[in-house]
Amino acid sequence: MLSNPTPHPTTRVDAALAKIEAGFRELRDAGFDELSTNPQRVVVTQRLETIGRTVPGFVYPLINTIERQWRCGELGDHNVANTLADALRISPSEARTRIRIADDLSPQVTFSGARRNPTYPATAAAVADGAIGDEHVKVIREFFRHVPLDVDNETAELAEQKLAEQARVLRPDQLRTAANRILGYLNPDGPKPEAERARKRSFTLGPQGADLMTKGSFCVDPELRAYLEAAFAKYAKPGVLNPADEESTVEEDPAAETVKRDDRCLEKRQHDALKAILRDALASGTLGQHRGLPVTVVATMTVKELEEASGTAITGGGSLLPIRDVLRMARHARHYLALFDDAGRPIYLGRSKRIAQGDQRLVCFAKDKGCTFPTCSRPANMCQCHHCREWVAQLGLTDVDQLALVCDTHHPLAGVKDTDWHAIVAGADHKYPGRILWVPPKHIDPTRKPRINHYFHPHEYWDD
Repeated sequence: MLSNPTPHPTTRVDAALAKIEAGFRELRDAGFDELSTNPQRVVVTQRLETIGRTVPGFVYPLINTIERQWRCGELGDHNVANTLADALRISPSEARTRIRIADDLSPQVTFSGARRNPTYPATAAAVADGAIGDEHVKVIREFFRHVPLDVDNETAELAEQKLAEQARVLRPDQLRTAANRILGYLNPDGPKPEAERARKRSFTLGPQGADLMTKGSFCVDPELRAYLEAAFAKYAKPGVLNPADEESTVEEDPAAETVKRDDRCLEKRQHDALKAILRDALASGTLGQHRGLPVTVVATMTVKELEEASGTAITGGGSLLPIRDVLRMARHARHYLALFDDAGRPIYLGRSKRIAQGDQRLVCFAKDKGCTFPTCSRPANMCQCHHCREWVAQLGLTDVDQLALVCDTHHPLAGVKDTDWHAIVAGADHKYPGRILWVPPKHIDPTRKPRINHYFHPHEYWDD
């Protein structure tokens, strides 16, 4: 959340960095035209690669120290990953990965203040020397995720030393082969089935593509597989739940002609079956509530998009959903309507109680679409309703135009003190009237200039 600082060479670190930056500028200005042969170019490329690989050896201890000395709100956010993501302009997932690697490759400090070696000391030394890269580190860390828990520390340390030595001379793909061979020595009988299954289970949805389709990966345990097999046996049969055939149904066995018309492959039939199963579960009302609303799909759109049946709505989970799909889904859903004025501001809806009601949360879903804190990407279904005017300190009412969606991570940063972030509603003269603005504390920005989150309104990135 902090602005990029202006370098002032007041320390030895600043002076050393200034020399490095000057050296890179000189190298860029010199160019490589004077290198006349490919052997020369390969040598220079190797030297640059070593320099690049050396940098993480400096960065990881810095990240580790930042994490150890972290104070909530000091740098404008609630956790280290968000701060690093904003400062380095990397994704939060990449920031979390770097933090985990920093924990493994940096010296640790015990509660008594004593320093101890990194978790992987030989690997850390190789990184500091610029001898190995990120892919080598990934192979070594993956290796230890598969080492049996009953392997003693001395054996594990010897394996790490051997892998770090090999990483200095092998490519990552070659190192993976060597790691697998060592793993075979450490665990000749293979992993314990129950522990290995528990460690591997996963279900991951990737980001939506430009066509709004989503790829993912999963590794399901035997129990979930059994459930899927039972469901697919009925719902994924040829002629059942075919979206291209109005006569296709699940209530009874399909007619022979219906089966014949079904040209879907098994993968597509299973996709359509899983969609129908989840749709029925959401429509049943048996899944209870989440943050005061029934567990269902909440999609928001404009009146123009609805009338034209074109464009996309945004769901409470932050996904984009074609309007035509929304209209088709509405036949199976509980219906909610949120009204806005011509300027896009929610029509007044007040409550005398402190807790926002379900209908107010729906309006907040529609107007905010996700966490309103600057740069946050958490969707609406991961947020609470925050009072822009504090309920007690400022006698605030639970009016929908004074409520803001804020995720669990950033909500603790909000308050009425000078060291807190303040949420306010943009006035009629603002570029985005009715939107939520966040005023940073003085130690983050002495001018306390309000900030706005454009993440869920991406067209605004081009407006500024």
